[in-house]
Amino acid sequence: MTIERTIIIVFDSLGVGELPDARDFGDAGSNTLANTAKAVGGLDLPNLADLGLGNIIEVEGVGPVPAPAACFGKLLEQSIGKDTTVGHWELMGICSSNPFPTYPDGFPPALLAEFKKMTGLDVLGNRAASGTKIIEELGEEHQKSGKPIVYTSADSVWQIAAHQDTIPLERLYELSEAARKMLVGAHSVARVIARPFIGAPGSFTRTHWRKDFSIEPPGPTLLDFAHNQGVKVLAAGKISEIFAGRGIDRSAHTSGNQETIDLMLEYMDLSQRSIIFANLVDFDMLWGHRNDPSGYAGGLEAADQRIPEIIAHMKDSDLLILTADHGCDPTTASTDHSREYVPALMYGRQCRSGVDLGVRQTFSDIAQTIAEGMGISVDLDGESFWKFVARTLG
Repeated sequence: MTIERTIIIVFDSLGVGELPDARDFGDAGSNTLANTAKAVGGLDLPNLADLGLGNIIEVEGVGPVPAPAACFGKLLEQSIGKDTTVGHWELMGICSSNPFPTYPDGFPPALLAEFKKMTGLDVLGNRAASGTKIIEELGEEHQKSGKPIVYTSADSVWQIAAHQDTIPLERLYELSEAARKMLVGAHSVARVIARPFIGAPGSFTRTHWRKDFSIEPPGPTLLDFAHNQGVKVLAAGKISEIFAGRGIDRSAHTSGNQETIDLMLEYMDLSQRSIIFANLVDFDMLWGHRNDPSGYAGGLEAADQRIPEIIAHMKDSDLLILTADHGCDPTTASTDHSREYVPALMYGRQCRSGVDLGVRQTFSDIAQTIAEGMGISVDLDGESFWKFVARTLG
């Protein structure tokens, strides 16, 4: 029986241990899941445990089970990077051999001059910084001057923060679009991110109206192949932004993990042949980057409680995949992403249970496996493992 629908849920930043080259990225010792569990004295994730999460690596509070309901394993990232864009692209079949440019010392004056020419605005900041800290430091000056706050991180990003009363949301998006058009060639950063915030000095708060303006994938992804072959692609969360809208049939903005899951369940109530692709951003944005293991643990436990609801919405011809795109260990000194393996859990009536997938050599094996299971013709990186997990071979 062919898989009619695949539901992919990316637990944004849920890494499961340092990759062999993690030291080259400054991430030796990172293990987002295990270190978070240890920091809070153990996690309570009964539903993810039943699927086999604790069979992938040792996790305090989430022990291995003798008969996992899902196939389980972990994925190695082949792309040179550890950011959202390359992680999602690789999951959908494109490995990136050339890293995106980063700016640890801030952006060059020529780029800032070009940005001013395009927008008429000088900027504040221009350094690598934590987003919450830089608005604390420069938010009041930004309100007085009207200058947007431009900053970056260890990732390939040009971020623009602005108070919604000083630079309205639509204007902030226009400034971000201008930056996206400007950042080409050697300066083709992976993402331009609009970062709106509200509040008063001393209590500024970023809002959920963040918007990413990503560079387009360099070639067709699984989403493109699926869309072009009549398989609907329904995106929840920031998925559409990560792929610059390519191959997406339907998408909606969400305010966080719970609303993203709600939207995903709405998509699952539809009967059409589709790929439903969701990103749970709160793990990365709210807890990983802010070094908040307690928040991260609480978010995992809240997501775990939704697993039975998700499974109850599944049809016999559905395939559920739980994975991640990189790490962001909230227990390390760094507030940036970490170079880690990511988990892979695969569940459905047409899928065998308890198969140990081991270590797959690229995230792209996910795309190839979905393509084979759904009968989608593709030309992608990676290797399918569908024949090892399918209940029936044909």
